[in-house]
Formats: sequence, structure tokens, C-alpha cells
Amino acid sequence: MRTMCITLLPSIAAFAVSAAVAQELVKSRDGVAVGYKDTPILPWTKYHKHDPDRPLPPQVQPGRPSTQSDVGTAPSDAIVLFDGTDLNRWQPSTWQIENGELVVTEGNLESRQAFGDCQLHLEWQAPNPPRGPQMNRGNSGVYFMKRYEVQIFDSHTEKIYADGSAASIYGETPPLVNATRPPGRWQTYDIIFTAPRFKDGKLEKPARVTMLHNGVLVHLNTEIHGPCAWREIKPYEPHTALEPFVLQAHGNPVRFRNVWIRPLAPEKSAE
Repeated sequence: MRTMCITLLPSIAAFAVSAAVAQELVKSRDGVAVGYKDTPILPWTKYHKHDPDRPLPPQVQPGRPSTQSDVGTAPSDAIVLFDGTDLNRWQPSTWQIENGELVVTEGNLESRQAFGDCQLHLEWQAPNPPRGPQMNRGNSGVYFMKRYEVQIFDSHTEKIYADGSAASIYGETPPLVNATRPPGRWQTYDIIFTAPRFKDGKLEKPARVTMLHNGVLVHLNTEIHGPCAWREIKPYEPHTALEPFVLQAHGNPVRFRNVWIRPLAPEKSAE
């Protein structure tokens, strides 16, 4: 599930939600999913943000992975953010390395380097058996530029609002299909991210994402409409061309391995 970024990522806000807000969760008309109906209408759709009646992406069975035990290797021109040995590419944190795998603890994990346009590869695993309440099963997130989130969630086990399912652009756009494997299995994200462009303090071009989840296309040049947020719509605000990459902590011990990134022209990464 999602949490947010920028000082306090929207997902963290979601996790710390009060009992009063939690009572606003409602079931979809068919009784399958849960979400919210007291949130703003997304202007590019007819649905509320986190609307339980927004159609869930159809579930597909991804192809057989090359392996569930051996970790792949990064391209020769990639920046390896995590290869199972250390966290030197990240700001100090309490996250742990166990058996060559990165385990979420507390606080978001932020890269030391800053990035703009990029190709990102990472592998993640939700706990098995599932842990935590329905809205926090295998919950984490991938934040580009500390603002634009691709959701990590155990969408094989749980059905929440479509724009909060695994591989969704959180709070905005569900994936084309649900390619999530069962918890305890490794999941692969391959994401091509195009950063937004600003000119004279105004948005010139929005951010966009093309993405494969477990080898299945789930986004094709999908527009990102603004910074990720829980239960609200946030407009773009100008920011620098290069920003750190963030992995989210949302109170669930999600695991990561084989994380690498390739900065794409015309922008380079910056220390």
C-alpha cells in the first residue's frame, strides 16, 4: 500500500491515520474492495481518489521467473543501489540486511545520489504469511524525486482501492493488469521514469512512467498528474531537475534485492 514522501510521505500519513478517518473506509458496491467516497474526484476520471468502485485491474498470471533464488546482475552502465552487501549508496537508516536482502524497518530509505530521467530495476517480496491489517499488507513504495510514487502492495492477497494496488501510480492510475505474485515470492519492477519539466515556474511537461511488473506491461507512457498524496490531490510545484530516489517504510517488513538504476539523457545523476 502507499505511503507518502517529502518530509512525510502520503503513505506514512495513511498509516498514522486516526480512528475517525479509518471509519470513513467503505466497501465497493460489489463488496469486494475497500476505499473512500469522501475524497475529491480525480479530474481526469469520473472516480473519487481511492474509490472502491473504480474497476480493479484484471488479474493475470505472470510468466515463470528465471529464478526465485539466484539474484540477477545489473547492466554494465547501471548504478547499483543495492547488491546484497552494503547500504553505501543510501543515507543512514535503520534498515537491515538479512541474507543479502534489504528489509524495511523504520523511516524511508533515501539515495545519496539524485536522479531525473531514469530506468529503475528492483525486486521486492511481501511477507509470507501476510502480516499486518488489510490496508498494510506488503505495503511500501517507490518514490521518484521523493514525490512520484509507484505502489508496492500485496495485491495477490488483498483487494483495496484500484489506485492503491500494486504497480499503481499511487492515488492516480491503476496498472493495466494485476501481475502480483503470492507473498513470499519475488516480484520484479522495471520502470522507465521521465521527470517533469518546468519553465518560468510553471509545469511545461508532466512526469510519465512506462513499467513492467513481473515482465508484464502495466503502464505505457502513463502521465503522472502530480505528487503522490493520500486522500487529496496535489498540484505540481517546481523543483530541481535532479532529486533523490526513495524506498518507503510503511510499517511492513517488505524485502528488496537487486536494486539498480540507469540515469538517462539528457540529465546525469548528481552526488
